[in-house]
Amino acid sequence: MIAGTPVLDLDDVASLEAADAGGVLRSAASGGAQVRATAAALSEDALSRLTDLRPRSLVLVSGSGRAARAASLLIAALGDRTSMPLVPATSIPPWVGPLDVVLVAGDDAGDPRLSEAVDRALRRGAEVIVAAPDEGPVRAAAAGRATVLAPRVRVLDHNRMLRYLAAGMAVLTTIDPHRTGPLVPELNALADLLDEEALRDGPQNEVFHNPAKTLATRMRQRKRLVLAGDSGAAAALAEHGAEVLLATAGQTATAVTLSEAVAAHAQLVGAAGIAAPGFDPLFHDEQLDGPVPVEQVRVFVVSADSDEAAVRRRLAVFGSDAGLVDTDLITVDTEAAGAASAEAPGPTAPATQSGELERLAVLALRLEMAAAYLRLLGSRPATGPGPYDGGNY
Repeated sequence: MIAGTPVLDLDDVASLEAADAGGVLRSAASGGAQVRATAAALSEDALSRLTDLRPRSLVLVSGSGRAARAASLLIAALGDRTSMPLVPATSIPPWVGPLDVVLVAGDDAGDPRLSEAVDRALRRGAEVIVAAPDEGPVRAAAAGRATVLAPRVRVLDHNRMLRYLAAGMAVLTTIDPHRTGPLVPELNALADLLDEEALRDGPQNEVFHNPAKTLATRMRQRKRLVLAGDSGAAAALAEHGAEVLLATAGQTATAVTLSEAVAAHAQLVGAAGIAAPGFDPLFHDEQLDGPVPVEQVRVFVVSADSDEAAVRRRLAVFGSDAGLVDTDLITVDTEAAGAASAEAPGPTAPATQSGELERLAVLALRLEMAAAYLRLLGSRPATGPGPYDGGNY
């Protein structure tokens, strides 16, 4: 990808730190810390009540936003490979009972749906795990009867998806160690992988060697963005990316599947070329002719596929539209992504499966870091802390 020239120099570390008074970069880079906190809870036998349990189903009751995205991602990535069904829900289904495990996750401890779900599941005899703030009505509903994975790392609301993903993986590996265990990374190894990505994406690294800065610069060059996932899990991550871009930087983006983006290619080209039907990018010089007289669209394809060449072949359709629609592939190095899987206990999973969750987690952190840089591109140095005083990167 070719980086452009932003208004704020992304290679000026001092300017970035001055603009980041609210600690948005540090919050976005804390994915590894959130995963490691869940691993610490696991090592403290927080889920010991689930050991040797073979439930009929795992019900994922989620509040809105990040918890729901994490549940969708887990189900899309592992739903057809677990030994029990993974059931997404916003309330407790009427059939839930002592044979089921319920994971209730959300940001708002005062959400009546979450507290009611905890209370109802416990009254029906289900084993309940709560990944929510240990306070308010949720705490009262749990009342020592449910296992609580309280947040240990303070981050902004829109950066909590990896915490819920880690909680879901921890529960799955505990209740389904033989079948799901080989497909889920060891949490400490995954945290190390996320920390390595955060270092690559840090403000001290230049744009051309920094995946998040490069991504932010490419996004800055277009007002019309489409995030397209090439699989069900990647599509869920694309939705999370669109949500984070809006919440962090006020940047609007549409999240779709890659198939939907390909099918809408002609419509994207037609809509982009309405302002200047005779525009030809080959003969247009922005320095001589001024800004491009069209609303060009950039499609960012989110992919956790280990076969990058196959994904790029699917993008060939976007190369014949006079430059009105262009694409970027957001992916990670497959060898690095598979490192956490190599440390996971149990039999070795096929290469197409073992690194998927690692790659998705790394891409989630990269998208959140890119959104933080986009916010800083439109910021001015501030003298006081923002709503999240997490410190500098």
